[in-house]
Amino acid sequence: MKRTLLILTALLGSAALAQTQSAAQNLFDDGKWQEATAAALAMNNATGYALAAEYTTAGAGLVAANQKNPLFSKAQEYARKAIALDPNNAEAYFELARAQGRLAQTKNPLEQLGLAKEMKANLDKAIKLNPKLAGAYVAVGLWNATLDAGGLKGAIAKSQTGANRSQVVPNFEKAIALEPDNITHRLEFANAYMLMGNKTAARAQAEKAVTMKADGYWGKLDLAASQALLAKLK
Repeated sequence: MKRTLLILTALLGSAALAQTQSAAQNLFDDGKWQEATAAALAMNNATGYALAAEYTTAGAGLVAANQKNPLFSKAQEYARKAIALDPNNAEAYFELARAQGRLAQTKNPLEQLGLAKEMKANLDKAIKLNPKLAGAYVAVGLWNATLDAGGLKGAIAKSQTGANRSQVVPNFEKAIALEPDNITHRLEFANAYMLMGNKTAARAQAEKAVTMKADGYWGKLDLAASQALLAKLK
């Protein structure tokens, strides 16, 4: 009887966590990233902290410039808590890398290189743990496109990090093969081509993006960004 009660308690706890996670995701899909983050943190487990990192990084894209870096730092803190609780949580390593990448965009070149190396190591770890994590391949593609961007600065970054633009397309193709209906992947593929100076290829990806279904608040933002990019390239 005691064992049955323990099993029942565990099942009820799992159901409650699943409901909390679903509620957090629904809030995030509606654009309520702060409320979604609070709900994710209430889970008090690795999954919740990884979600909180994801939501916080996304929310940083909506706030004023002087408010972004504290959020990127907070997202890294959440991701590291997730990793501490579960060292095999692929999403946590991915979210740590994503927050580092966004933070690097605001730093000086030397700091950027340091963060870039950490970011790549975390992305490699995420993919090793979950080879089907499409977003990680997108991030690797962008990482290579950003760092191997040509010119003196690009040459230095390439030599210091091992970035290579030849790895951009293969990584995006992996992501798209895993999630063919994800508008974000197409938009970021277009952005990667823009970084490499290939406007024709960028336009082709943007044209595909604008025909795709945009779900939720964030999907609509990506659709609008895709439309704006396509208009710019016509």
